[in-house]
Amino acid sequence: MQLHEIKPNYKRQSRKRVGRGGKRGTYCGRGRKGQKARESHNFVPVVRGLIKRYPKLRGYRFKSRKGEIAVVNIEALEKKFKAGEVVNPETLLKQKLIRRIKGETPRVKILAKGKVTKALIVENSQLSGKARELIEKAGGTIK
Repeated sequence: MQLHEIKPNYKRQSRKRVGRGGKRGTYCGRGRKGQKARESHNFVPVVRGLIKRYPKLRGYRFKSRKGEIAVVNIEALEKKFKAGEVVNPETLLKQKLIRRIKGETPRVKILAKGKVTKALIVENSQLSGKARELIEKAGGTIK
């Protein structure tokens, strides 16, 4: 005797077909209409469970970095920094002009609100066109 020759001692039971009238009534325990009342096409629980776990927000994998830019105006730099000092995200953190976002030093953008009279050295920051002009007019440099 080999493995492929083994047969069960009992006959296979035929599947009971519900929903064909008889003693159980019209719906035969399946309720009314809908996907679960049909002959096949039931939900596959595993897939349904996975689908339910997905975040419902659009584009959840690609979080925008819009909120991670800290904005600083020129008038704040005028008050906190002396002439010839370096302005970068680290020095702005020390001067408490910006805060960490989720534990990280944010990117910085300098805007042109106010006036500047000191020559400042600006590093690792984005600048608006007007802010760039004002800093360069005051004798500052941008790296």
